[in-house]
Amino acid sequence: MTGDVSDKPRRVLLKLSGEAFGGGAVGIDTSVVRRIAEEIVPAVQQGVQVAIVVGGGNFFRGAELQQAGIDRSRGDYMGMLGTVMNCLALQDFLEQEGQATRVQTAITMGQVAEPYIPLKAIRHLEKGRVVIFGAGAGMPYFSTDTVSIQRSLEIHCDEVVMGKNGVDGVYTADPRKDPNAKRFATLSYNRALVDNLAVMDASALSMARDNKKRIRVFGLEGAGNVTRALLGEEIGTLVSTAESTVVE
Repeated sequence: MTGDVSDKPRRVLLKLSGEAFGGGAVGIDTSVVRRIAEEIVPAVQQGVQVAIVVGGGNFFRGAELQQAGIDRSRGDYMGMLGTVMNCLALQDFLEQEGQATRVQTAITMGQVAEPYIPLKAIRHLEKGRVVIFGAGAGMPYFSTDTVSIQRSLEIHCDEVVMGKNGVDGVYTADPRKDPNAKRFATLSYNRALVDNLAVMDASALSMARDNKKRIRVFGLEGAGNVTRALLGEEIGTLVSTAESTVVE
């Protein structure tokens, strides 16, 4: 015997929204991306295997472009290209920190990234590299939330951790509007779906529920939170098969 299952390194998929990269504006806020990169590296140095899915909402959103008169499919492809710009920015800051990083995209663009190949991604992770997945699913009508669950299943991640802006977890109501809103410590998939709580879109959440993929939702703003979430600390809200409980 070469060791039991407990010896297996922790493998996590970190989902980052495009809005986080933009600091609430259009484009890239380099100070935010640099801070996120600086918080990813310590977790990797402690043996955590980190894959990342990045959104593109700081550049384009297909649904919003559709409202402006652009074909939905074309708008979604524009959004996918926006995610790749975010991936390259994060890769650059990670490598400035000395962290080997690979970008894999669902739309082939050989001069800037590798194509998405699950076994190759796993190999990179095993070698201590961070892998960033760009261009969403490579197909319109699929959100990067859905992609984060799909990729985590395909490369066998233990958990998906979702960094949110403006909140430190999932609440019973919008905490910015309802002073009585309470944060869930644990939240069941079904409660999240039935109550339409802002965890991720319904198709992504359904995929997570059907495959029992744990999701931890945490606040990006707190210093060190990315490192803590990647290491498995119990911050934010854990969405799983467990019963829902709130923090009193």
